[in-house]
Amino acid sequence: MSKRILSLSAVFCVAISALSSTPIAANDITDARLKAAGTENNNWLLHGRDYSNQRFSPLDQIDTKTVKRLVPKWIYQTGTSSTFQTTPLVADGTMVLSAPFSHVMAVDARTGREIWRYEHKNSAKKLCCGPANRGVALAYGKVYVATVDARLIALDLKTGQPVWDIPLVDKSAAPTEDNTVLVGDALKGQTVGGSTGVGAASAPLVTDGLVIAGITGVGYGLHIDSDRPGAPLGAVVGISGRFGRPGFLAAYDATTGKKVWQFDTTIENWEGEFRNTTLDGMPMQRDIATEKANVEKNKDSWRFGGGSIWHTPALDVERGVIYFGIGNPSPQAAGDSRPGDNLYTSSLVALELKTGKVLWHAQQIPHDIWGYDVASPPVLFDHKSGDETVQAIAQASKLGWVYVHDRRNGKLLFKSDAYVPQENMFALPTPQGIRIAPGVGGGANWSPVSFNPTNGTIFVAGMHMPTTYRSAELPAADGKPAVPYIVMDTEAKEKWGTLSALDLSSNGKLLWQVKTPDPLVGGVLATAGGLVFNGEGNGDFAAYDAQTGTKLWHFNCGAGVNAPPISYAIDGKQYVAVAAGGSQIWGFRQGGAVIVFGLND
Repeated sequence: MSKRILSLSAVFCVAISALSSTPIAANDITDARLKAAGTENNNWLLHGRDYSNQRFSPLDQIDTKTVKRLVPKWIYQTGTSSTFQTTPLVADGTMVLSAPFSHVMAVDARTGREIWRYEHKNSAKKLCCGPANRGVALAYGKVYVATVDARLIALDLKTGQPVWDIPLVDKSAAPTEDNTVLVGDALKGQTVGGSTGVGAASAPLVTDGLVIAGITGVGYGLHIDSDRPGAPLGAVVGISGRFGRPGFLAAYDATTGKKVWQFDTTIENWEGEFRNTTLDGMPMQRDIATEKANVEKNKDSWRFGGGSIWHTPALDVERGVIYFGIGNPSPQAAGDSRPGDNLYTSSLVALELKTGKVLWHAQQIPHDIWGYDVASPPVLFDHKSGDETVQAIAQASKLGWVYVHDRRNGKLLFKSDAYVPQENMFALPTPQGIRIAPGVGGGANWSPVSFNPTNGTIFVAGMHMPTTYRSAELPAADGKPAVPYIVMDTEAKEKWGTLSALDLSSNGKLLWQVKTPDPLVGGVLATAGGLVFNGEGNGDFAAYDAQTGTKLWHFNCGAGVNAPPISYAIDGKQYVAVAAGGSQIWGFRQGGAVIVFGLND
């Protein structure tokens, strides 16, 4: 078997310099097609497959019995070896994908032969958030990509030529102070870096003539560089002060690129209610009296407030509402200079599609000092509760629970069983350091879940990576006051992943769980063939029995599989595709390949 696989890999490896003159065969991708994307079994037209972000494929040719015959059919090399997180889209035999640094390619989904490529010319002196790009959007004869240097670009679907190119932000207007590198006992002998910046990583959402995109990089935090190449990030540092800028999600005219509306993720008077509990009522250790006393001298803290957008929103087509999560407040970890709940950071938010008006928000963590972004894309589904069917929304949190809300009003319906270990949650940093799990990486990071609507099962890729939170202080010197800061040390020896199946029809009961050697980041795919596909940082790409969690098949891709898989069909044959390119921040081997698997003939 191994000799056959190696032979197929060699035969179908496509050099990026060998361009094809084959025209794009994709039929016009209209609003009608996008709204019915879930019924186009052979295609994968949207980042979440449909607007509900369920990422469940109804294809069943590859099933629990035939999966053992799965082999690589072709491999496309992007030519860029770097953190690779794309979700390829497939429309009528054409695959379109983004590569690291926001390059975009169209390839023949049958063979992997390149049709065209767009080489993105980065305009930023330094990238705030790394090279990763999570995908593109297709509509109206165009390909839309939000780039690492915070631009929104429309390309011609047939040729890859730019149609328009706009900046997402006026960078000169970003309020920020100069970065001060920390020198303290907690950081002696370590290289500290990091700066405020703006980028975009997520795939845009396109609907009703609008392109919706958000920015990242605004949740200011320093980082300690790893002590060796290929190692994961050593630690994150939060320092009080005026650092960062507000994040936002905005809608643009799909024809011209003109901005239609903008929702800012932090607001004036963002202090909120000074809640001392989490979304689900768990007590927190906040010093409310001190926070309230600090409000007046920090009234402008919202202008530096953070709140990055890490994923593509979900859309309720009938109600005209979009749903998405928001990242942590700025500065990260250090909350002294930002008293209050810090609205709308670390929240799940519902907006009116046409106007961007806030309909409701559910803040998972008020005054977040642990880095608990709402990072994984939410999923829309119908939840049966007794005789009532509730229009619901589920989100796999960094806290280690799936939260389920009534999507009409944001009311919390329930939270699932925990899918990762939890320890010392919501404890405050100490000078000696306290170990907390989930840590800054979260229980579920940006990884998309997959939801099977036929039985209510949600599949979550999780990570167990405890973090030690340590408080310290930069002493007063040269007339400047002492500056407190927080070190979040991720160098825990105990690291592993969890692939979990939870039954949302029974309020999130854990059905099964598989422990993996590496923390899982990248996302999952469930199919009607009774399978769950998931990749690992060690290069393994595997298929599991959706009923039991038994591993049925695996293939090592040579680089970390830290991207969400998809499935599509051409000429009656089902395929599974995934990007293999690893992730630098987690220390997983990097590459630049998209590998497509099918049943051997």
